[in-house]
Amino acid sequence: MIPSIVVFDLGKVLLDFDYSIAAPRIAAKASVSAAEVKSFLDQTPLLHRYETGQMSRQEFYEVVCQGTGYRGSLAEFAQVFADIFTAMPEMIALHAALRRRGVPTYIFSNTNDLAVEHIRRAFPFFADFDGYIFSHEVGAMKPAEKIYVALEEMSGKRGAEILYLDDRADNVAAGAARGWQVILQTEPAKSRAAVEKLGLLD
Repeated sequence: MIPSIVVFDLGKVLLDFDYSIAAPRIAAKASVSAAEVKSFLDQTPLLHRYETGQMSRQEFYEVVCQGTGYRGSLAEFAQVFADIFTAMPEMIALHAALRRRGVPTYIFSNTNDLAVEHIRRAFPFFADFDGYIFSHEVGAMKPAEKIYVALEEMSGKRGAEILYLDDRADNVAAGAARGWQVILQTEPAKSRAAVEKLGLLD
């Protein structure tokens, strides 16, 4: 079956990211090292709470200040915290090719509002999707069932109508368990070849 829609994870699929970029900038106005800042932020319970909507950006900022001694303003923190992304041109081109073919596309991401605001400003391609499912708005992160249900409800699609690309095997497995067609991203060229094989592109 040729999928009706294509659903993209964001980080490591369309945009690369690295908290090592933000860590020294935050550490420059903090009382701990860049390595300690990175450890404090990257894939921690704190970030999980923020990215599931359990705390506001103000609360997140205040906890970071308490934990690292950061002395910058919230506006300064927002700029350096979110500026960790670089484009993955081959994947952005793949998305553009799908749009030219009239294929509806969606963003499906574990993320936070500071990151989303920055990406909207910095990456024009991000405006060209039919819908967006963000963990901080849904109140759940992949691979939790709740966020997959939210995507199905937004798109009106189910099962094999959905093609889903993600770089994490556990997230892909949760989609496959719902009958979605899935691609585990390892290399952009392989992802494009898999999309072509499904009949969405020549």
